[in-house]
Amino acid sequence: MKTSNILLLISVLLYINASTQWPTHTVCKEDNLEIYYKSCDPQQDFSLSIDRCSDIATHTFNIKAAMVLKHSIKELYIKLAMIINGKTVLTYSETLCGPDHSKLIFCGKKKGERLSYEGPVTLGIKEIPQGDYTLLAKLTNEDHVTVACADFTVKNYLDY
Repeated sequence: MKTSNILLLISVLLYINASTQWPTHTVCKEDNLEIYYKSCDPQQDFSLSIDRCSDIATHTFNIKAAMVLKHSIKELYIKLAMIINGKTVLTYSETLCGPDHSKLIFCGKKKGERLSYEGPVTLGIKEIPQGDYTLLAKLTNEDHVTVACADFTVKNYLDY
């Protein structure tokens, strides 16, 4: 009995390690706005949710996000790219945690710690671009190692 349980556990772990894609998660889905994401890091998935899709069009909305850190983050950098029809149309990068400034409460967290946030977020944009597009987001640390990575699919049919 114990041998069969061990073999089952080993086969599940091997299947998980062999899989290089995470499932697509729904962030929100309402009449005119849908947002989905998939982790693009084969070893790290995370959770993200928004109270209501319609709140994103306002300046501030509430999110819930969580993950276990696979790498420490003394320094943290974000790179974003918006892709429409296979072409990158917008890029953005910023330092989120650095030696002289820390914009986030989890700057300085260590490998293995649980990172979670529940509260307001302000994007600093007036509206979400209309249409179907992909937003790539990648967080790297001071060693240029990926801390988190996601491909977001946005379908916005709102008429502002």
